[in-house]
Amino acid sequence: MYFQQFYLGCLAHASYLIGADGEAAVVDPQRDVEQYLCAATAHGFQIKYVIETHLHADFVSGHRELAARTGAEIVFGHKAGVTFPHRGVHDGDELTLGTVTLRFLETPGHTPESIAVLVIDRTVSDQSHKVLTGDTLFIGDVGRPDLVGAKGYTAAQMAEMLYDSLHDKLLTLDDRVEVYPAHGAGSMCGRNIGKETSSTIGAQKRFNYALAPMPKADFVRMMTTDLPEAPVYFARDAEINRTGAAALADLPRPAALTAAEVTKRAQQGVLVLDVRTAAAFGAGHVPGALNIGLGGSFASWAGSLIALETPIIIVADDEAQVEEAVTRLARVGIEHVQGYLGGGMYAWHQAGFAVATLAQMPVDELH
Repeated sequence: MYFQQFYLGCLAHASYLIGADGEAAVVDPQRDVEQYLCAATAHGFQIKYVIETHLHADFVSGHRELAARTGAEIVFGHKAGVTFPHRGVHDGDELTLGTVTLRFLETPGHTPESIAVLVIDRTVSDQSHKVLTGDTLFIGDVGRPDLVGAKGYTAAQMAEMLYDSLHDKLLTLDDRVEVYPAHGAGSMCGRNIGKETSSTIGAQKRFNYALAPMPKADFVRMMTTDLPEAPVYFARDAEINRTGAAALADLPRPAALTAAEVTKRAQQGVLVLDVRTAAAFGAGHVPGALNIGLGGSFASWAGSLIALETPIIIVADDEAQVEEAVTRLARVGIEHVQGYLGGGMYAWHQAGFAVATLAQMPVDELH
């Protein structure tokens, strides 16, 4: 069996490629799918299935593009209510990839349609030795019960389901079973996710605060108290994933704009998004621009601060940064990038337009 985790730090998102005997499945793919195609080709796999553990709210998935480019079947939990052709799986359903069996567990709680995927390599044993837990069980935490997938349910009702999914399903697995979640530290889908990107059931029983022995009522109270506010884009991204996003290549490419054109469009309400470092932005930027640097959690911040329909012009150091920004914005469903400042701030200076600045202060000067 071949097993690979792909970790996207910008969104603290983990996806997976599982393969055997020339067949493979991709689980929880990010929107830009080229890396899965390259890995499958390199190892001689035909991608047969694209599996989603739930309707992700914090990013837009590439499941439809990946299926269109490979002929793969898309797989969701049967309660997902997606609007395109797919296979809806129930508790105990199985798929095969040569000598590998994928067995599904219904694990509602983070969302009603959440599933976990048991991975069984039959050349080794008939017992599962890996479980892909989606956003039900994280390393050091469990999924939030209050997000947008839970339409028609209260957070308390979802937390009750989550308790049952954990204690009646996942925690009954052998302590040696390896745990691979869909998110890591920094994701807003949990509150206290650890830095590690995998663990075991036994380790989580010992160290995960949410799995400590407690009555269901105490668990529900803990999981529904003092939750951080969910970013506004979560609801929209879940619905995009329900209908399926367009392929990245089908999105219009931003045009190079002169400083005069940028000024005119900004006056018409187009957002100028500066993706350079904070230091570069502070030293001089287009007046009124918003700065979200490409370092760190760029996509999450962009989704939290910018409405998905907002028309955008990008200011960057070079065209490579523009391309990176466009891709990372699309990962959270922001697709209306009209153009970019051709020549960057150098061209802005050369055109003689006003420049705004922000004072810079070293951290050790803060009191």
